Amino acid sequence: MRQLIYPMGTSLDGFIAGPGGDIGWSVPDDELFRFHVERVRNLGDHLLGRRLYETMVYWETADRDPAASEANLEFARIWQALPKIVFSRSLEAVEGNTRLMRDGLGEEVARLKAQDGKDLSVGGAGLAGACAAMGLIDEYQLFVHPVVLGAGTRFFPALDDPIKLELVETRTFPSRVVYLRYRLAT
Repeated sequence: MRQLIYPMGTSLDGFIAGPGGDIGWSVPDDELFRFHVERVRNLGDHLLGRRLYETMVYWETADRDPAASEANLEFARIWQALPKIVFSRSLEAVEGNTRLMRDGLGEEVARLKAQDGKDLSVGGAGLAGACAAMGLIDEYQLFVHPVVLGAGTRFFPALDDPIKLELVETRTFPSRVVYLRYRLAT
């Protein structure tokens, strides 16, 4: 059975975006970017909310940029090949190896998790929050940046009940970003 993973950069005070959607503070250094390349290479499917999709759609054509670095070209190739599902009620169309769904999140995640293959990833605070509220997320991967934002979009949604987790991996990058990998406690 495949696992659903929620990886996301966060500020020390738990925001994935600052006021006005600012994510400039979360740009990865070279080592962290390489880590993300390998992480995404090992995914089977990626579920995205509309805002994250609109941010990541850049990678659908990044390989056409003559100034793109080899690392960016590699990530673009991986991203383009990765099957993606965007959950949105406002988008009319999506690009690349992507399909659009308007509803049925719980059913779709259950169907995907029951398949053989590589793990799944979910991104976007709203979509991940809906998955967390339904108990669908098996693993949380936080990339904690050394910044306090004070406001913005929260990593974790408001929940009715606590989610008990166990720490399974940590790593500190030269940029002082700390990677914390948690899975559901058994």
